[in-house]
Amino acid sequence: MSSSNPGSPSATATSSSSASSFSSKAHSCIQALSSILSTVPSSVSSSSSLLHDPTVSSQISTLLRDPDSGSGDNNLCRWLYDTFHSPDPELKLVVLRFVPIVAGIYLSRIALRKSLAGFEAILLALYAHETTARDGQPISVNVPDLTQPSIYHEAKSSVKTQATELNLAVISPTLEPHGTMRSSRRARIVGVALELYYSKISQMPVSSKLEFCEFCDIWATGIQNKPSSSSSSKQKTILLPWELLQPSLRILGHCLLGAHKSKKLYEAASMATKSLYERSLHDIDAKAILATSSLLRLEKMALDPKLNVDHTEIDMSLAL
Repeated sequence: MSSSNPGSPSATATSSSSASSFSSKAHSCIQALSSILSTVPSSVSSSSSLLHDPTVSSQISTLLRDPDSGSGDNNLCRWLYDTFHSPDPELKLVVLRFVPIVAGIYLSRIALRKSLAGFEAILLALYAHETTARDGQPISVNVPDLTQPSIYHEAKSSVKTQATELNLAVISPTLEPHGTMRSSRRARIVGVALELYYSKISQMPVSSKLEFCEFCDIWATGIQNKPSSSSSSKQKTILLPWELLQPSLRILGHCLLGAHKSKKLYEAASMATKSLYERSLHDIDAKAILATSSLLRLEKMALDPKLNVDHTEIDMSLAL
């Protein structure tokens, strides 16, 4: 039974064919988009340039914010839906780049009782993709068992066990297939879309993260600043169950504590976090209060070196 190594002619040919196929699909997507936008710069010729071009992003964001956007026959929603189903992973990133604004506008307009089938189709496509990818498994992490001694501490009571059991904390429960959007499952579906966005957040442009911070603040306060105006409008605040709040705080955590150097993004994330904290106090939601206050505490520690102390380090002033 023969197999080809990565450097063999057959493997090289396969790789080249795959790259050519992705390039062709990217070109087709750009051509389709050019019939929707007023202009697409000639420099946009690949998936990567489509993701990072500010002119294209600005036009798409403006169209998504249009009062009549989000309907089932909306051309831009159809384009986003079709593009996400492309086998090219970079084209999927292009769609994920607009998750904050799609989710933000969708949740903000729920109370208006308008047709938002276009937005719902995009969100359901993201949910279905993640459901398939997880293959019936939850997302979990190992949490240290403090009843067991470690190099940093001794357990209060001696526990004689042959093996330390794993303490698993479930971050995101198992996903069930959903083909329609209902009010009872809306928060979960949108939350999973945000989880998928977070998993690729290091590849998202700053402008996308700024849009997320903007809508987090709107969700928390119900106040929306009107573009190109000093005035603002008051909207009905939306419900913020844990399915929505947890992925939102993870994204804000990246914006506050990540390796980026955007002061504007940091300030927007800080304001959004404070708004969510105030909202959790208003709702008297203990879990949300703990989570948001913890994130604010981490932000404060990151800014003040005196608070950012590693207690596992030995104080050399005490050394003999």
